[in-house]
Amino acid sequence: MSGYGQFCPIAMAAEILCTRWTPLLLRECLCGSTRFNDLRRGLPRMSPSLLSKRLGELEVAGVIKSAKTDKGANEYRLTAAGEELRPLIMGIGVWGQRWVEGGLSLDNLDPELLIWDMHRGLNIDPLPKKRVCLQFVFNDLATAKQNSWLLVDPITGVEACYSNPGHEVDLYAESHLRTMTAIWMGVDTVEKAVEGGRMVLTGTPEIANCMQKWLGLSPFAHEERMAS
Repeated sequence: MSGYGQFCPIAMAAEILCTRWTPLLLRECLCGSTRFNDLRRGLPRMSPSLLSKRLGELEVAGVIKSAKTDKGANEYRLTAAGEELRPLIMGIGVWGQRWVEGGLSLDNLDPELLIWDMHRGLNIDPLPKKRVCLQFVFNDLATAKQNSWLLVDPITGVEACYSNPGHEVDLYAESHLRTMTAIWMGVDTVEKAVEGGRMVLTGTPEIANCMQKWLGLSPFAHEERMAS
């Protein structure tokens, strides 16, 4: 693999960390994904072959290590060197939230990634202490991609579903994908979207009324935007 040919530590680190998809793969690892299929859910446009290649490169570099579970599946976990990248990778996200014009972010819409992000950021505390089924309907997408679900269990946590899980739905949230993404990124709010007719909530009032609280939001949503 060709490199920069410089002894500078920045150049040597960039040869490992700045290849295509690698920063986003590290983001997924830092957010807690350890299984290949879970990494793919957070990187739906990355090919499986390239994901395998990048995992191998990061393991050779000592950034991650793989191990077999009791069931024979591979798990990929950050080493001490990998964990030390947390402030760097998250700092890139903070910079992007503050200095990249918000409209550009909202041009890169992906329903699978949005639901995957929402499932790991969701705050279960304001929800009823029982299994809750939340259905998100993105009515501007093709029929096959319109519906996604989050199953919330007070014991097992939150599960992202891209096909009907077969449970009674406690809340339907219907909007354009852009609207829901803007809310998740902190550009819009549930209250403003509902009042403006951009979102319709149908179901249990107790759940609908506290949606902004349980939604959780992106870890960068509260960063002040500096871009014009």
